Amino acid sequence: MEKKTILIIEDNTDIREGTTEILELTGRYHVLAAENGRDGVDLATTHLPDLILCDIMMPELDGYGVLYILSKNEETAHIPFIFLTAKVERSDMRKAMELGADDYLTKPFDDVELLNAIDVRFKKRGQIGEAITIKNSLYLSPEEQDFLLKELIEKSRVKVFKKKQSIYEEGDIPVFVYFVLSGQVRSFLCYNDGRELSTDIHIAGTYIGYEAMLLNENYSDNVEAIEKSEIALISKEDFFELIYRKPLIAGKFIQLLSGNIREKEEQLLGFAYDTVRKRIANALISVAEKTVNTAIEDECVIQISREGIATIAGTANETISRVLADFREENLIAKEKSAIRIFSVKKLRKVKQ
Repeated sequence: MEKKTILIIEDNTDIREGTTEILELTGRYHVLAAENGRDGVDLATTHLPDLILCDIMMPELDGYGVLYILSKNEETAHIPFIFLTAKVERSDMRKAMELGADDYLTKPFDDVELLNAIDVRFKKRGQIGEAITIKNSLYLSPEEQDFLLKELIEKSRVKVFKKKQSIYEEGDIPVFVYFVLSGQVRSFLCYNDGRELSTDIHIAGTYIGYEAMLLNENYSDNVEAIEKSEIALISKEDFFELIYRKPLIAGKFIQLLSGNIREKEEQLLGFAYDTVRKRIANALISVAEKTVNTAIEDECVIQISREGIATIAGTANETISRVLADFREENLIAKEKSAIRIFSVKKLRKVKQ
């Protein structure tokens, strides 16, 4: 086991040498010694010991001054600090603790008191360090979350789905979480008479099927490719291994789930009360919000087919063609091959009839 370094700052030669001898005899500690506060500060900043034992009443710089200086230094502020003093007045003890001392030993102290005090400090420091490690492992910046998810996607199998090909069906047991790499897919519900109700459109960069995976339920809807699409198949084992190891990743998917619920509520209200023009405008905005940060970029290019817009807006393809033509004449959008350029998301939001 690697020896820990202990710094003793004590102007009394007998106490300094006696304490050094006790610690070295244990075979667990390497000891540094200073006979005054100034030398003690120099040794502490140079060697960064694992623990400091410091007398209070010393010439040149007393123990309070030593603790104050070291507490202002990032490299030494975390070092456990135990005061040694012959004074037992409550005021001295209170001042020591207010300054940030970890413990207080009254001279004369015996070997057991000294070693126990040191052991307690190291145990508590270890617990704090472990707690910090756990906290750091739980915290992930948005960039770190994106990196881990990208890594998960890159190691997953990629499958190409043809137009109209089923990705999964209602009632299937969740085996994968799907990530759309390219193309577009739609989710829909089926009535007993065979009619379908489209519920959402999923473009590149979106996850599918995680709701059932998180709820440990069978899929409640159907998903198929609107056009040729590349999909990453994230295995159930890899998905849960990541979210168990990094709980904030689970939080990210819960946020996605909450967003989906809000989006569905707004979509239902739109079906009930909005005009066709407003529903189609909202469909374009919905895809734009999944493509870029619309709070920053007012103009953007989105990849979506007429059928995709019809899926979100809940209307026929013929109606989509007519309304998009109106939007082009009103200089709200422009067709660019298989994409649509939105000149102003803000103006699209103002479409009412």
